[in-house]
Amino acid sequence: MIICLRHLTKTYQTPAGAFSALRGIDLEIGAGEFVAIVGKSGSGKSTLLNMVGGIDRPSSGSVTVGGAAVQNLTEGQLSAWRGRTVGFVFQFFQLLPTLTVAENLMLPMDFLGTLPPRERRTRALDLLGRVELVDQADKLPSSLSGGQQQRVAIARALANGPPVVLADEPTGNLDSVTARIVLDLFRKMADSGTTVVIATHEWDIARVIDRTIEIADGGIVPTAATVPVGEGQANAG
Repeated sequence: MIICLRHLTKTYQTPAGAFSALRGIDLEIGAGEFVAIVGKSGSGKSTLLNMVGGIDRPSSGSVTVGGAAVQNLTEGQLSAWRGRTVGFVFQFFQLLPTLTVAENLMLPMDFLGTLPPRERRTRALDLLGRVELVDQADKLPSSLSGGQQQRVAIARALANGPPVVLADEPTGNLDSVTARIVLDLFRKMADSGTTVVIATHEWDIARVIDRTIEIADGGIVPTAATVPVGEGQANAG
């Protein structure tokens, strides 16, 4: 299993008192799986994604991704680990507006130095080819449609070849046709061996994903496809 969560909890202190965003999550996700975390707004799905990606730290329990105990890493170690291990795709794209499309893809390579400088543009163009946007390489993000920008964001998430890609509401700002294209891209990524986990409030995704995990009030809702750890295979069904 490339992702393993054990007894994971996250509690925030608010003016109204303690708020439990996650309550005792046990979950395993295998390499190359395409998993959807579904639930209503405020259910805890984005918090869960942030735990897996090392963006936030658990209050208790453990997060193991790619063999690394994420909760034990220092801030400096976390930054390097995220760059190598996890690609992020966000609802609002988060492309830098003053950089071209190709430069946005090259930026993660610049941070980690994963490739010699002379090879980074070639890598960026190859990734843009995968999302059918090579012809947009030297344009600014503002000249692209929302769907095109999201495809660029997906290509950027793959810049350093991470084994895990996390996407938070990646189709939330897209029309249904473009959303289908984006989901199909994630499916191709999983088929090529990348583990893809998306958080979404949309339920009509069964055609492309391997497994749906429903979360409500900070806990996983047991279903035939989500067997609690210790009671069967986590990816049964």
